[in-house]
Amino acid sequence: MRFDVLTLFPGLFGSFLAESLLAKALARGLVSVEIVDIRDFAPDRHRTADDRPFGGGPGMVLAPGPLSAALDSRLSLPGPVPLVIHLTPAGRRLDQALARELAARRRLILVCGRYGGVDRRVAELYPGLELSMGDYVLNGGEVPAMAVIEAVSRLVPGFLGERESLEGESFSEGILGAPLYTRPRVFRGLEVPGILLSGNHREIDLWRRREAARLTRLGRPDLLDPDLRGNRGSAVDPREDREPGKDPRGGEGKG
Repeated sequence: MRFDVLTLFPGLFGSFLAESLLAKALARGLVSVEIVDIRDFAPDRHRTADDRPFGGGPGMVLAPGPLSAALDSRLSLPGPVPLVIHLTPAGRRLDQALARELAARRRLILVCGRYGGVDRRVAELYPGLELSMGDYVLNGGEVPAMAVIEAVSRLVPGFLGERESLEGESFSEGILGAPLYTRPRVFRGLEVPGILLSGNHREIDLWRRREAARLTRLGRPDLLDPDLRGNRGSAVDPREDREPGKDPRGGEGKG
C-alpha cells in the first residue's frame, strides 16, 4: 500500500511516521508513504501556494497552480492508478467500512488543504473521493491524512503481526468493542468481571458480545439504528453551541 501526501507542512509527519507499528510497517515495506511539499511546485522564489479569494472574504485559498503541478507529478509516476482523496468537510465521512474499501486499493493520493480552503477547480480537474473526518474545524488536512493512513494501513495483511488482533475491535463488526481489563484483578476497589477469569471461552465470548451490544446502545445507538445517524447522543445541542454565522461543517478543507 502506497500513500502520497500533498501538504504545505511536511514536517508535521516526521514523528508520526517514525513511531510505533507504522514505522515497523514502513521498514518492512508493507506500507510506503511519500510526503510531497506543495510549495516545491510554486513558480516564484517566495514559494507562494495561496492567494486571496475572488469575491472577497477572510482567509486565503490554496491556489490551483502549485497543487495541480504537485498532483501531476504523482499521477505521472508508473505503477497502479492511484485514487485521489480530497480532504474536505463536504466529503463522505470516514468510517471502518470506507477504510476497508480504501485498503483494497494499492495507492492513494491524499490532498491536504489549508487556510480557507482549496480552489474548487482542483477537485473538478482531479476527481476522486472527497473525504471528511467529521463535523468539526481543523487547521488543515494533515491530521485527517494521518487518520486515513493509520486506519487503512492497519488493514494491510501483516501490519498487526497477528491477524486476530483485528477481531473484536470497535467497528470491526459495525458496533463498539467490549470493555477490556488486565492485571491487577482488583484496582482501587473495582474488580475484573468474574466471567473473564473463568477460563470458559464460550461464555467469555458471549459476555463480550452482550457487553459490546450494551455499550453500543448506550454510547452509539446510531450504529444500530440508521434513523439516529447524524445525532450521536451529544450532551450539547449543536443549535445552542454554534456561534451565529459559524459554518458547522468540519474543517479538513480549510486545512
